[in-house]
Amino acid sequence: MYDPLIESYPKPWQGYPASYWASELAKPADSELQQDIRTEVAIIGAGYTGLSAGYHLTKKYNADVTILEANEAGWGCSGRNAGFVLAGTGRLSLQQMASKWGQESAKHIYREYLNSIDSVNRMISLGNIQCDKTTGGYLKLAHKKDLVAGLRHQADVLRTQFSERVEFVDTKRVGEEFVKCQAYGGIYYPQCFAINPLKLVQGYQKLAIQSGVRLHTNSPVIQWKKDGSKHVLSTPKGTVTADSVIIASNGYTSKKMHPIVAKRHFPVLSSVIVTRPLTSDELREIGIKPGLMVMDTRALKYYYRILPDNRILFGGRGAIKGKDAEHQLYCQRLLDGLTSTFPQLKRVNAAYFWSGWISVSYDDYPRIWKNDDSSIHYAMGYCGSGVAFATQAGKRLAQSIMEPSKLPDLPFWQSPLPTFPFSPFKRLGLRGFYTLAKLRD
Repeated sequence: MYDPLIESYPKPWQGYPASYWASELAKPADSELQQDIRTEVAIIGAGYTGLSAGYHLTKKYNADVTILEANEAGWGCSGRNAGFVLAGTGRLSLQQMASKWGQESAKHIYREYLNSIDSVNRMISLGNIQCDKTTGGYLKLAHKKDLVAGLRHQADVLRTQFSERVEFVDTKRVGEEFVKCQAYGGIYYPQCFAINPLKLVQGYQKLAIQSGVRLHTNSPVIQWKKDGSKHVLSTPKGTVTADSVIIASNGYTSKKMHPIVAKRHFPVLSSVIVTRPLTSDELREIGIKPGLMVMDTRALKYYYRILPDNRILFGGRGAIKGKDAEHQLYCQRLLDGLTSTFPQLKRVNAAYFWSGWISVSYDDYPRIWKNDDSSIHYAMGYCGSGVAFATQAGKRLAQSIMEPSKLPDLPFWQSPLPTFPFSPFKRLGLRGFYTLAKLRD
């Protein structure tokens, strides 16, 4: 598997991973770049961020836009994630944000998170995107009794200080109304929903192309040079000369992409299994609410949901290195997590198993940033919760290029991603973190 800390760029023609999402789709038509072209804005990456940016640049600002994708649209984490559309990104709680930037800033940040969900809904509506949208809400579950008080307080803060429609549910209600598993209460977010992430990507792709975006797949950027004020991006069979460039590859951004993002994010693997369709008896035994998305409070989180065809999707941490991503050890770990969560499913195996890179920022907070002459822009560091925020980030990237003075006054675009200290030893540190977190969990 491609490893952004080792390889200079993803090799083309790899196709989608053998995921449940890809199994439902026909092979897309190729649009490899095979000539030298000029464009106003070049975008690297055709995931949620890049496609959203391209769509908004062409639709709202009538810009000339070209997107370069190393493989197929959504080949990265946009097409590999669990399909949770949540109000948030990064890893900072609202209380941590209020402590860091003040209560009013925290409120505006949360409003941006809610706007992110609205942006996804708007794109789905505009493109009539058939992405298996399910509206069962999201439940954050305490996996230990001593975490219940914190979740109850968090729910109170969200209601009283952020006017959020959430509710704390105790252990009894969790089992009776949401899911039958070992848990000690949680916060329920009714406005969140789930989608098929790859179908959503392909819907965004159609919208972007219809608005005038040129999309070239199987066209990785293998070299980036400056020619005066212009940026020249070379692919295996052609070049793109652009006034501005957006880096929208997030967790798939290699350390050699460009100095502006070097050492500023940490690609970490998250893995997913999908089972066979559960029987009616199995569904009754686990008692999960239709459409519900669940994530627990472990440092090494488990997340799961029932898919429209009654399969259960279950995800968590993956391997350390790309070369180990498909090892059955990590599939078995998720199966063990599934059966520890639902002992009733001990005879259920994985029909699908795959992994994807997420982008972790050093300070657990994403950025939308640009260089001094505003010709290079990026959005990165979503920390594994980027379906909604990436869509919003693409919209904000377009605004950052075309009318930056109208950007909301939020910390996202007030500083670059910080660099990781001792960057060559990140994976050694990650291994230690996993060991300690497993013991703590």
